[in-house]
Order: sequence, then structure tokens, then C-alpha cells
Amino acid sequence: MTNDLKESFSADSPPAPAALAAKVRTLAPSMTRSMQRVAEAVAGDPAGCAALTVTGLAELTGTSEATVVRTARLLGYPGYRDLRLALAGLAAHQQSGRAPAVTADIAVDDPIADVVAKLAYDEQQTLADTAAGLDTVQLGAAVAAAATARRIDIYGVGASSLVGQDLAQKLARIGLIAHSHTDPHLAVTNAVQLRSGDVAIAITHSGSTVDVIEPLRVAFDRGATTIAITGRPDGPVTQYADHVLTTSTARESELRPAAMSSRTSQLLVVDCLFIGVAQRTYETAAPALAASYEALAHRHTPRPR
Repeated sequence: MTNDLKESFSADSPPAPAALAAKVRTLAPSMTRSMQRVAEAVAGDPAGCAALTVTGLAELTGTSEATVVRTARLLGYPGYRDLRLALAGLAAHQQSGRAPAVTADIAVDDPIADVVAKLAYDEQQTLADTAAGLDTVQLGAAVAAAATARRIDIYGVGASSLVGQDLAQKLARIGLIAHSHTDPHLAVTNAVQLRSGDVAIAITHSGSTVDVIEPLRVAFDRGATTIAITGRPDGPVTQYADHVLTTSTARESELRPAAMSSRTSQLLVVDCLFIGVAQRTYETAAPALAASYEALAHRHTPRPR
């Protein structure tokens, strides 16, 4: 899709206020340290920052006016004035909503009830952030390509491979030819066989997993339509992606590695992709699903004793 992060997130219509915090969390790791200070300030205190001029925000964050403007544009706003309006909207949204009851990291001595509550809160936030930041134009293009593909190859390793397998089995149940490749050598050798009309999907939270990037590059070179599902829209994997679907994650902690929250957001994206494909191919997808349910029905019927 792109090598230019700024171009990726500069849109004719700026993101809605509710999507701002999600976009900050997604993009902050790839920003310069000075831009991170600006982003963290506006996400942490939208009401306070909305009241500041560009000079005031620059002074507050120890940066320059140019850095503030660049950060605003990176977040998808034409200029600082537009960012201020979004901050005011976000502040109003936060004040009208109920403050979350659970925000702390999981501690080693937390009771299991607290662990459940904290995980539920984090995963809800991750899903909300992913939904807010998901580019539906890119998603629609990915759906259109997959719905008419001769063949779909999916690449992922580690936790991302589980998500890839989930997508592959869903697509197979509606009659599409879809394979999830977890062995990097087999992934590349299969990618060599792809051509125009095929689809290759890479799933990598970091956007820099070599074992996933390599087969996607081969598929891209062979003319297949390529899709990247990643938490880093500026990552190397996007160099070989025609369409990029961005995920969000909760904060990583000692007992909650990135693989846990990234899996949650990735599953949301692949479910959206699957449903979109099923809608487009409904005339064939519905009978295929019915046939698979019928074929497995006897396995869910209790055996007589």
C-alpha cells in the first residue's frame, strides 16, 4: 500500500474525535520522541490541550510549533486547528461517558476475579481502538479481492499463525480455496505459485517479521493482490501490501505480552474480512456453510448409552 506513513494517515476527512485516542496509541511507537510527547499530551489531556494554541502546546511538551503541526498531520488532521476541534470533541465524549472502573495492569498477586475484570476491560478497549482505526475503504478493497480470488494464501508465525489458521478454516467453510502457511520455507515455495487473481495475506503485529514479509514479497512480485494485517502501518511489511488493515493493542505488561492483545485485534479484523467475503459470495457461501454444518451435525449429537 505505502512506504509513506504520513501519506497513509493524511485523509481528506480527518478521523472522528472518538478515533483520535486509538490512532495515538497505534502510531506513537513509530513517532520521533518529540512527536510522541505531543501525541501523549493530547491523548492524556484532550480538554487541556484543546484550550492551548499551537505555541502553548509546543511549550507544554518542550517541542516546537513545527513538531506540533507535523504530529497533527500525522494523526490525520490538515492542521493544528482541526486537531484542537477533535480534542474538544474527545473531551466532551469522555466527560459524557462513564469513567472506566478498571485501568491498572495485572499484578502477580491479583485475585482471579480482578484478573478477569482487567483482561475484559483491556480487550474491550483493544477492540474499540481497532474498530475506530480500521480503514473501511482498505477493508472493502481487501474483501473484494478475496471474494473473487482463485486462491488465498495466509502467512503468520507464532500467535499470528493461530489467527491465520482461524481465517483459513472460515474461508474454506464457505467454499474458498484458502491455506494458512506457518512454515516459512513452505510459505515462500507456495507464494512462488501465485499470480494475478490470487490473494496473499500477511499477519504480523510488529510489521517486521521476516518469515512473514518474505512470502508476501514473493506474492507481490508474482502479481497477487497482497494484504497486510499489522499493528505498525509504517512497518516493512507494508512495502509489499496493496491493502493495509491496521490493528491496535493494549499496553504490554509483564503478565500480558503483546501477543495476547494483538491476537484479540487481529481476530476482529479477520472476522470483518470473512463476513465481508461471505456477504459478497452469499449465493455460494450460504449453501457451503449449511453443508458443513450438516456434515458435522452427527458429531455434536450425544451418543445413546
